[in-house]
Amino acid sequence: MTYAEALRYLESFADYEKIPSYNYHDAIKLSRMEALLDGLGNPQRNFKSIHIAGTKGKGSTCVFVYSILKESGRKVGLYTSPHLIDFKERIRISFPKEMIPEEREIEEAEVATLVARIKSFLDKFTSASKFGPPSFFEVYTALAFLFFSIKKVDIAVVEVGMGGRLDATNVVNPLVVGVTPISFDHTDKLGMTLEAITKEKCGIIKNNCVVVASEQNATVMNCIRKAAIDKNARLYEVGKDIFYEPLTADPEGQTFNVRGIFGDYTLLTTPLLGRHQIVNAACAVGIIEALRSKGILICSHDITSGIRNVNWPGRIQVIGRCPWIILDGAQNEASAGALKEAISNIFSYKELILVFGVSTDKDIEGIGKNLFPFADKIFFTRSNTKRAAAPEALKKRFPDHEKKITLTFNVREAVELARRQAKPDDLILVTGSLFVVGETLDFLSRNGIGYEKTVKD
Repeated sequence: MTYAEALRYLESFADYEKIPSYNYHDAIKLSRMEALLDGLGNPQRNFKSIHIAGTKGKGSTCVFVYSILKESGRKVGLYTSPHLIDFKERIRISFPKEMIPEEREIEEAEVATLVARIKSFLDKFTSASKFGPPSFFEVYTALAFLFFSIKKVDIAVVEVGMGGRLDATNVVNPLVVGVTPISFDHTDKLGMTLEAITKEKCGIIKNNCVVVASEQNATVMNCIRKAAIDKNARLYEVGKDIFYEPLTADPEGQTFNVRGIFGDYTLLTTPLLGRHQIVNAACAVGIIEALRSKGILICSHDITSGIRNVNWPGRIQVIGRCPWIILDGAQNEASAGALKEAISNIFSYKELILVFGVSTDKDIEGIGKNLFPFADKIFFTRSNTKRAAAPEALKKRFPDHEKKITLTFNVREAVELARRQAKPDDLILVTGSLFVVGETLDFLSRNGIGYEKTVKD
């Protein structure tokens, strides 16, 4: 089986990341994922894990944790979603290699081999399962766990896809659970209140595990505390047990201090921009320190190096100067607010040109409230997914900004027009959806403009 054939097979399963609307509780069944993995020998039981949920920052926190563990010389797996350009980005692995760890994505040949290995079983499972056919995310999650098992990773860092309680990743028995900031998102699936959403996300907390929670709305934190008590889990909180202090920030990165559970970490530096990334880093430090209770000790040098060497494209990523070209996948009101704050505090520019595309199920008004008054020109666009909101429909929802809005057919057209109109002292911001960011990265990389691969060879 070739990689192209493997991808076609994987894409034959329903991909709910790209479907505009579906019945969440009918489509998502954890019992189906459990049966699927049972048929594959339960590979998720063959490695230790850290499991991280949240509305915003969960991917970044995963990458901070992964980067720190990588620096410690362990063999580490990382599973995140969605990808920006290629499916392979979702599965990473690092290997100890002399003094410098080697990191890479899963390779095309490895994907093809894994799919060929399980295809016969999947075909039978799909036709005979009383739970219905698995989704793309379920199958790819199973592939990730099988890959980590085969590679005998010491520990895997696993990002929840959506929610938590019913998510396909919620089959691991983690040493530590992380809960990043929770706000309104996917309300049609997870619930219309913060309490309901938090309850779903806290469904990953297992009996007697350790939980590290980022700063939260008071209502959310109370729900997390209750969930921890119900599971007899030890809870550490950023802002109560873990503290951070921003120091400096510029387009190259930022410097900050963290007072952790067991130690102080001063003059930490990271290339990831925005105060919210300092919060994510502080949560990651807490997760790393919490591993002590499970007999895993990471030294302060590895924490410092891991935070400094983290690599996470598409999150306030600077890919061009004169004019600035910045990409960020902000896709809810809270993320858009954090993005606005970071851009305002870190960058100097004359005009802000916004390239904006968003999925129909996002809080479009909340995002627009933060970003549109902030922009001098707006190019509405759409990614190549069924979930993408039509630019014409977006324009109708924001009549107050009509004079500065231009409609475009696709991401490439929007980016080309923005670059054509931007002056050297302007700033182009591409945001609203990771799908839009991914297509922008793909287009610009093909034209030799400022894109670095997610994982360096």
